[in-house]
Amino acid sequence: MKLIRNLLALVGLVALLGAAAAYVEVRPIVDKLDPGALKVYSQFGTRFMETLDPGISMVKSIEVKEGLAPEDVVDSLKSLSVQYGMLFVGEAPFYKQVEAVTGKPYRYVAFYSFCDAMVGVQMLEYDTAYTAFMPCRISLVEDGHGRLWLHTMDLDMFIYGGKPLPPDLKAGAIKVRDALDKILHGAAEGEF
Repeated sequence: MKLIRNLLALVGLVALLGAAAAYVEVRPIVDKLDPGALKVYSQFGTRFMETLDPGISMVKSIEVKEGLAPEDVVDSLKSLSVQYGMLFVGEAPFYKQVEAVTGKPYRYVAFYSFCDAMVGVQMLEYDTAYTAFMPCRISLVEDGHGRLWLHTMDLDMFIYGGKPLPPDLKAGAIKVRDALDKILHGAAEGEF
């Protein structure tokens, strides 16, 4: 019994020393991150552990109110984008492309692009790699059961997930995130 107790104490000591070493190694990196980074990564980790899917973990999704047709949702997206200061800059009717290639009808899947040109300029001037995130997209997807869903990227990882953004870029990114959230939720209800 004494041997087991001593062995467990030794395991505890090794674990404690390992945790202290990890803290010493990781802390300087964490100190360089945006103050909201740990919360964002915690939320991402929670979603990932629930779904085991990194794509789903980085996306905001909302089901469209029953009874709304795709055309209603698209009209709502376009109307709300103006209301919340986002330019509607394009659409890609993916389902039509699938139908053209396969010759068979396909469920509704389309991508809608929105932009705030001034925030886009800030992103571009900060780092040209950020253009890969431009313009912001919302997809309208009919699932396998005929229900419509809206999806968009969770911009919190971009805003808070790394070193702090310059204050003006961070404020602009938050403005775009908030506008997209309002457009997403409003369109899901068919608002104008």
